[in-house]
Amino acid sequence: MYGERVTSVDRQAEQAPPAATDGQPPVGPAAWPHPPYPYPAPQPDRFSRFVLRVHDRSPRWALPLAALGCVGMGMAYALLSDPTRSDPDAAPSCLLKLTTGLDCPGCGGTRALWYVLHGDLPAAARHHFLFVFALPFLAYLFVSWAGNRAFGWRLPELRLSSRVLAGFLVAWLVFSVARNLPWAPFTALYV
Repeated sequence: MYGERVTSVDRQAEQAPPAATDGQPPVGPAAWPHPPYPYPAPQPDRFSRFVLRVHDRSPRWALPLAALGCVGMGMAYALLSDPTRSDPDAAPSCLLKLTTGLDCPGCGGTRALWYVLHGDLPAAARHHFLFVFALPFLAYLFVSWAGNRAFGWRLPELRLSSRVLAGFLVAWLVFSVARNLPWAPFTALYV
């Protein structure tokens, strides 16, 4: 696997590259440097070899289970800490809010998660609307990935174009700026 010479088009590395025709420079894969390469193939270090060995030997369901455990720990933290019952004068746990007094882009997300876990979607949307909006999409992406990885399920793929992702990030940025503006109606977004 390591140290073998292969190319991106699965042909033998020892073959000569196609010659340029009519005096034109080669285009596509022929334009890339061909063997012998001017540098040796990198060898993995001990830690990388260990991680690759563990990955090769682990069952298919191990990675989805580990991801589910991380999500479960986040939910348990939200349930146990009960962020809705904090004192009004308590120091914020967000470094940006502590140093600048501004709400960060994720501010209110833990409270929104707490309300979602308790089934109160209007209160969750009040604390972080975009989190509540994105939650079903994130849940479907996780279930389709984990189901495919662990059980071989073939759920319909949710295709998000780069424009949709860019639009969501722009909306998140506008939401983050608007919730820090000190004028009405933007003061209603303050958490």
